[in-house]
Amino acid sequence: MDLGIRGKVAVITGGDSGIGLATAKLLAAEGVKIALLDKTSKKLEQAVAEIQKIGEAISVQANLADLEEVKAAKQQILNQFGNVHILVNAAGITGAQKEFLELTDADWYESLDVDFMAAVRVCRAFIPAMREAGWGRIVLIGSEDAVQPYVEEMPYCAAKAAILNFAKNLSNAYAQDGILVNSVSPAFIATPMTDAMMEQRSQKLGVDFDSAIDSFLDEKRPHLVLDRRGKAQEVASVIAFLCSEQSSFVVGSNYRVDGGSVATVHQ
Repeated sequence: MDLGIRGKVAVITGGDSGIGLATAKLLAAEGVKIALLDKTSKKLEQAVAEIQKIGEAISVQANLADLEEVKAAKQQILNQFGNVHILVNAAGITGAQKEFLELTDADWYESLDVDFMAAVRVCRAFIPAMREAGWGRIVLIGSEDAVQPYVEEMPYCAAKAAILNFAKNLSNAYAQDGILVNSVSPAFIATPMTDAMMEQRSQKLGVDFDSAIDSFLDEKRPHLVLDRRGKAQEVASVIAFLCSEQSSFVVGSNYRVDGGSVATVHQ
């Protein structure tokens, strides 16, 4: 399928690994120029080198918790490519995992700042360019946790719920400008973030990595009917569709890529 976006410019945050990197590769294969935005320089350069085997890409280092760094990143990307048409916000952290009464204000602020406010900052930075172009696609990465929260991940769950609300609000605000905003909610995808979670679980339980995954699926994700971790590419395929001309009548939607993990038909 031709996605109809050859020559467009995409900014992908959290693009040095996982879902962000998988999305960048798919879009690059469609002829999209890629700006990978992340805060770690070494992994970022390695990721860009991978994408450059497919298409045009640059790396932009920025801490999305710092407004001035976001502004500087925007200017660097506009100087390089002249415009931005696509924004995929895949940056995020798991954050504090504690019993509620043990969570500090700092724990809450960290997750809200990285998992929610970073999306606010990058949208604020790049929407004006999309309005000028008269065409835009924004995909914000949510989570199953936004609609099916887990008590050990309260700050993360709250931030991801905010993402879904924010995406819907943005879709209402900018659809008339040709900017279509949607969200995608993965569940238990094989990424460095969930790798770290499973490493901690394996150490805690005294089992190997694969056994930690199996026990997590049995005990923590009983509704994940496909009974496995998802692949980053499986999420990226949905994101790429939402970034395309083929999604021209899709706006304000949340696509769950969760293997059935959310135990309801409602969002």
